Amino acid sequence: MTHRIFFSAGEPSGDQHGAALITALRLRLSEITLVGFGGARMAQAGCHLLADLTSHAVMGFLRPIVQLHHFYRFYRQAIAEMEHHRPDAVVLIDYPGFNWHLARAAKSRGIPVFFYGPPQIWAWARWRVRKMRRWVDHALCWLPFEQHWLAARGCSATYVGHPFFDECATAVRDPGLVTQLTADPRPLLTILPGSRDQEVHANGRSMLKVAARLRQQIPNLRVAVAAFRPHQAELMKGWAHQLDAPALVLAGKTPELIHSATCCLAVSGSVSLELLYHEKPSVILYRISPLAARIERFVRRVKYITLVNLLYHGGAQAAEIAPEDATTPPPTDALFPEFLTARDVTAEICRRLAIWLTDAEERERVVAVLRELKRSLGWEGAVDRAADWLVRQLARPQCESPEICPHSSFALHKSAMAAGSRGG
Repeated sequence: MTHRIFFSAGEPSGDQHGAALITALRLRLSEITLVGFGGARMAQAGCHLLADLTSHAVMGFLRPIVQLHHFYRFYRQAIAEMEHHRPDAVVLIDYPGFNWHLARAAKSRGIPVFFYGPPQIWAWARWRVRKMRRWVDHALCWLPFEQHWLAARGCSATYVGHPFFDECATAVRDPGLVTQLTADPRPLLTILPGSRDQEVHANGRSMLKVAARLRQQIPNLRVAVAAFRPHQAELMKGWAHQLDAPALVLAGKTPELIHSATCCLAVSGSVSLELLYHEKPSVILYRISPLAARIERFVRRVKYITLVNLLYHGGAQAAEIAPEDATTPPPTDALFPEFLTARDVTAEICRRLAIWLTDAEERERVVAVLRELKRSLGWEGAVDRAADWLVRQLARPQCESPEICPHSSFALHKSAMAAGSRGG
């Protein structure tokens, strides 16, 4: 029997996670057709793309409106695909907004809808849980506290673990580059300005300003920039020249540059989990406009924007740490000091990074904490668990409700929560 699955991922990270899941599904099902939205990695894994949605990845309140005509065209393509080549299931990967529309369209046509890595509605817009209840049959959660949070609000959910650790473990690194970088005993700061053009434009210059200032304090400091795309690398090179901040700027070498770093400066996002995997002390920066800074104070419901901080300081209650909570450290003093800001915080970031770049004992203390948190999460095997769950769903009559994954993750969940509670 041939199975047909419609996928939709709109972020570069979602493209990566989708590709890993598609690869796992193809190993389990000899006859399967995969179609939908994603990026180059999903296409390479065997998904027929209706469009590369990752090239339209945007954030904020106004930018999506500018691309509304593109999203409307993509939506009509999805409707035509569902009606003319009805899939057995629709698998959505994060990317709230557009994927909600696909979920509603599929649900109205009686097609099972599964969210692999549901949107973090517990953090920003909790009212959207109503959409999850109405339009999503089951959520495969990546974070240990999400299953309980969603289930408590009437949503069907299973915790499978985060796929990032599987992908980091199987990533092929350039051994020559790693040897070149690690053979040099001088400290190395790796900058990660983000995968979206919007992120690079908002944060790139500020990050290089930090690097320039740090070089005045630490003359032997090396700086590397991990760009996602070649044109972003060229942009960062130009800014580095303007700011007199010499840096090795490379595109497509993120694993090598993180692995070789003494510490990192990164934008907020799932890259924090990659930094956790590599056990790298890091500062998180995300520049926003003054208007966005005012708005986010009203819509944000959790204290931290960085997943590593939520997991470490929040544990089982990560989704309930209110911004004003006094029992946990302020964001700027968290495990990964974080700055969601509209102001210049160059001096503050430099102070934190300079400690790790010059004080090996303090750096190793943070590394030890990251290593224990990483061990406690036990995320390896998340992709296989998700693929096994989906295969079982495809074998069930569509009139039946989705099963709860036999991998209850109780022990995994318990150890992760213990680690987080310890940090709180």
